[in-house]
Amino acid sequence: ERLFGTPNTTPYVKDAFHSYIIQNETTAVNPAQTGTKAAAVYRLQIPSGATYTLQLQLCAAEYHPPQQDVATIFQQRRAEADQFYADIQPASLTEDEKRVQRQAYAGMLWSKQVFYYDMEQWLKGDLAAPPPPAQRKIGRNSEWQHLNNFDIISMPDKWEYPWYAGWDLAFHCIPLAQVDMEFAKQQLILLTREWYMHPNGQLPAYEWAFGDVNPPVHAWAAWRIYEMDGKRDTLFLKRIFHKMLLNFTWWVNRKDAEGRNIFQGGFLGLDNISLFDRSTPLPTGGYINQSDGTAWMGFYCLVMMNIALALAEHDAAYEDMAIKFYEHFLWIAVAISGSTRGGVGLWDEDDGFYYDVLRLPDGQALPLRVRSLVGLMPLIAVETIGQETLNRFPAFARSIGWLTQHRPDLAANLSRSDVPGYGSAHLFSIPNEDHLRRVLHYLLDENEFLSPFGIRSLSKHHEQQPYHVTLGGQTFGIDYQPAESRSGLFGGNSNWRGPVWFPINYLLIEALRKYHRYYGSDFLVEYPTNSGQMLTLDAIANDLTRRLSALFLRDADGERPVFGGNTRFQTDVHWRDYVLFYEYFHGDNGAGLGASHQTGWTGLVADLLQQQ
Repeated sequence: ERLFGTPNTTPYVKDAFHSYIIQNETTAVNPAQTGTKAAAVYRLQIPSGATYTLQLQLCAAEYHPPQQDVATIFQQRRAEADQFYADIQPASLTEDEKRVQRQAYAGMLWSKQVFYYDMEQWLKGDLAAPPPPAQRKIGRNSEWQHLNNFDIISMPDKWEYPWYAGWDLAFHCIPLAQVDMEFAKQQLILLTREWYMHPNGQLPAYEWAFGDVNPPVHAWAAWRIYEMDGKRDTLFLKRIFHKMLLNFTWWVNRKDAEGRNIFQGGFLGLDNISLFDRSTPLPTGGYINQSDGTAWMGFYCLVMMNIALALAEHDAAYEDMAIKFYEHFLWIAVAISGSTRGGVGLWDEDDGFYYDVLRLPDGQALPLRVRSLVGLMPLIAVETIGQETLNRFPAFARSIGWLTQHRPDLAANLSRSDVPGYGSAHLFSIPNEDHLRRVLHYLLDENEFLSPFGIRSLSKHHEQQPYHVTLGGQTFGIDYQPAESRSGLFGGNSNWRGPVWFPINYLLIEALRKYHRYYGSDFLVEYPTNSGQMLTLDAIANDLTRRLSALFLRDADGERPVFGGNTRFQTDVHWRDYVLFYEYFHGDNGAGLGASHQTGWTGLVADLLQQQ
């Protein structure tokens, strides 16, 4: 009634506790002591410096339990929790590493919340309220009329981001699987159900714009969890695979404007990392052929190939799907290199880097020479297939042989070698060996992407050399900003212009290990660039893992980089061991930034410590 002037259906309404406590309106609560909400009220006078302890036990009305020793109960529960984590955590971790990992796991378990969004109800309005404005029926999310969400879901940060985010959730499920495997599986299946997934195959992004395009990481998360669970739950894998076929088809049909296996995608979760807001029509007209969008689709193909091969162990029909996906990957890999007939690729031979390409209405193709994560993403599209797999799937092996002989143009991104102890091995990857080395030169350069605490989202090169382009009388620019972004390009303070973000770092580390599995210990790279020190890709992956973990661990001075210059958090005995898992991290000093309380994907540090 206070909001809309419409009579309430009951005199006992939502703000009753406030009215009762603050305004002393005793009639605000139901004297019958019944209802859907209740609160305990204690009136205490506590002197300055004094302590007062309340002990409350909840039970059914007819049950009168004996008074229990609260201290003993707490000791028992702590012992149970200690035993739970002792069974999970490697004994080789230091006490500080165990402390950080345990808090990351606990934060993941804490960050669950009921999410309720009934689209039909939202469009029609509440029965007890005035009808919503007419524009709502054609406004935000109106094309998601099937959506009806009412589930417990892992939030990015239920204090600051109390809603699910499609690609965030996929990363959440990796550490969650270590402590609650069934919940992690259920979360991934949930977003593919018919009351979430759009009938056209798109997965919902988040409540303010379900139609935004998030990176396709859902299938990858399902595959990783299947591996973590001992490769046993084929039913879970099948359920995900079938729905991912719909999603993959949506991508191919909706996000490849020219039908040439170069993808646009749009937003793709990276906020304002581009010169333009990629989630809206470009001010220049035309569209952007995205290096990251195309790389994500190559990555998607290889994950689906892996899943299909795993399912083919039990049902030979899936072998055909494995062949379909690896061939589709090869078309994407050739397209991004610019090798297809009439195609304009995204690889820049002069710079040795992948760039987005702006396709203007007049047909002009303009490379956007920004060294950012979009140019590193092709590295993650990599997979190895060994002799044992080829022996198990002869049709798959014959297909590779046929392509190598009859379509050498496609097989250019398919390498083969004999690996000691591994047999004949094939490498599927977007970059060939030369392109890989050239991109790694930037990736591992401390004056470019390599920070003391992981890989930056934008090269530090752009601190002194901002990139600008003038089109149609307008100038667009981007420069390195290691902390909060000063640009309001995407919804205000968007922040992929320099800070370290966990999810992409995690995938890059995983990719480096796959390249090492194929190229072996003879493949050495200078690390850091210009240091003269040559390391294997596996050793580099280990050091990147160490750098990311070091964000939260005490350094030689006893300080945690994540706390930056906050003296209380660094030194106060009551604060210094309570770690905050931030949204992202300063690109130079590692200080935590953005949302602070277990921002979901930062919980990946628990898995990095487990791998370590």
